[in-house]
This record gives sequence, C-alpha cells and structure tokens, in this order.
Amino acid sequence: MWRLWLIFDPRRTLVALATFLFVLALLIHFILLSTDRFNWIEGPGANPPAAAAASVNQPDKLT
Repeated sequence: MWRLWLIFDPRRTLVALATFLFVLALLIHFILLSTDRFNWIEGPGANPPAAAAASVNQPDKLT
C-alpha cells in the first residue's frame, strides 16, 4: 500500500477525493430537492401534480 502513495501525491489525491465527494453530495441533494416526495424545504404536496394543475378552471381571455 505504501508504494501506491509513492505513485500518487497524497495531498492531491485527498483533495481530489474530497472535491469529488462534495460535488456528488450536492448533486444527490439537488436531485432529491427536485422530487415532490423528498423535498424537505417546501414539504410534500407543495407542487401539485400536472393533471391536477391542468384541471383547474382558467378564466376565458378577453378578446
């Protein structure tokens, strides 16, 4: 195992790993926030389903 650290610089490797994990965590959290079920900021049911939103009666346009 020690020979592996002779090939790779430990500081660069650990910084790259931490950066990758941070970006991955942000990506996962934003994906979860975009769903209705796992959105912990707005809560469940904040965004009505598309069928319910389409069935709302819209007033006629004035022509």
